[in-house]
Amino acid sequence: MTTHYDVLVIGGGTGNNVAAAAADTGLETALIEPGPLGGTCLNRGCNPSKMLIQAATAANHVRDAKKFFLDASLDGIDYAAIIDDMDETLSPLAEGMEESYREKDHLTLYKHEATFVDERTVEVDGERVSADKVVVAAGSRPLVPPIEGLDEVDYMTSQDALYRREQPDSLVILGGGYIAVELGYFFESLGTDVTIVEMMDTLVPREDPDVAGTFTEIAGDRHDVYTGHRATAVEQDGSDVTVHAETEAGDEIAVSADDVLVALGRRPNTDTLDVEAAGIETDDNGFVVTNDRLETSVEGVWAQGDIADNAMFKHSGDYETEVTIENVVREGDREADFTAMPHAIFTEPQMAGVGKTEAELQEADREYVVGREELPDTPMGRAKKLDHGFVKVLAAPDGEILGCHALGYEASTMIHEVVVAMRAGSGQVSDITDTIHAHPTLNKVVEYAFDDVPV
Repeated sequence: MTTHYDVLVIGGGTGNNVAAAAADTGLETALIEPGPLGGTCLNRGCNPSKMLIQAATAANHVRDAKKFFLDASLDGIDYAAIIDDMDETLSPLAEGMEESYREKDHLTLYKHEATFVDERTVEVDGERVSADKVVVAAGSRPLVPPIEGLDEVDYMTSQDALYRREQPDSLVILGGGYIAVELGYFFESLGTDVTIVEMMDTLVPREDPDVAGTFTEIAGDRHDVYTGHRATAVEQDGSDVTVHAETEAGDEIAVSADDVLVALGRRPNTDTLDVEAAGIETDDNGFVVTNDRLETSVEGVWAQGDIADNAMFKHSGDYETEVTIENVVREGDREADFTAMPHAIFTEPQMAGVGKTEAELQEADREYVVGREELPDTPMGRAKKLDHGFVKVLAAPDGEILGCHALGYEASTMIHEVVVAMRAGSGQVSDITDTIHAHPTLNKVVEYAFDDVPV
């Protein structure tokens, strides 16, 4: 037996907003989500990690009090309480969301895994569900590559690490991307001895080279960092786990710790959905290919969020939701515009960026000029006794803003005036230089960096 709906949404992260919008207009809607509603961000990503990182930052503020001639000490850390507080704060949000969706008219919630059986039909717990329109928003999960011996040890992924109530004394992190460095910052700040092994030449290698290089140096002062090393094997060594890694030249290292955390990226959940059975096109990495309207290769099927071949950020997924609602629910013809999609990394110091990196401009043989200002040289930087940080601007000779990258205190906040200029303004350097910035705010560093652009 097949139950048919007007709209079928697979995935209860950003997809739940599509389902709610469809149901609110009277469309009979099915929402399929085997886990807690809210998706990765609420339950296994952004929200829990940022709550934990706030604890790490608070600990570092206590340690930094001596800079201001204050006598303060960190007398103890109740690690389990930090984890419990996060869980007790966030779990009710997902539970409340599920309760409200179960009570919503025109919406049926399925709490089981789904697999495609044809273009617009899935099987859920032995039942077949079909729809006129299908939205694939089933997200992603941690990527665990086939490293020799890894399956034989009790490794952690980022999802495991967020809810572990026992703090490891020592930890080896495989990977140097944003998830790896954020969790490394959290554990290190609370007293864990952290080692990071990254195959690229710097940590956060997708960032602008100046940001990545500077952050790698800062991280190296706090814990052991092995860049240019690829993990080749993992083995249990008594109570420790030992990671073997080597460089391209064949130089080998072996590092041991209580635990190993695998943070080597994420993979889309297209395989568990069996999207091939629906004929949905995917790229070489398994992400669903979409056009500008977020339509897939199959008529009547859209995709959004981490499972699609666009930016893997919650704010990108939220934006894609707006596009999907317009096209699926309101039968519009809206195209997604990913111009000036910002991102931020919540370490200490923070990192943030929008637009092209200098490496991308060089690879494209694009002509550009650079402006830069050091955060410690600004009035607020001096007041806060900051040791590092900068804003770097990349612009075309005619003044078009091509990119902006920041490292430092509250970089995640400072980047947004540049996003507004690039997306809602003229996109010119003058958007920033003509703006009056309150003195002596942190954002004066943005103004000074743009003033430094030779256009």
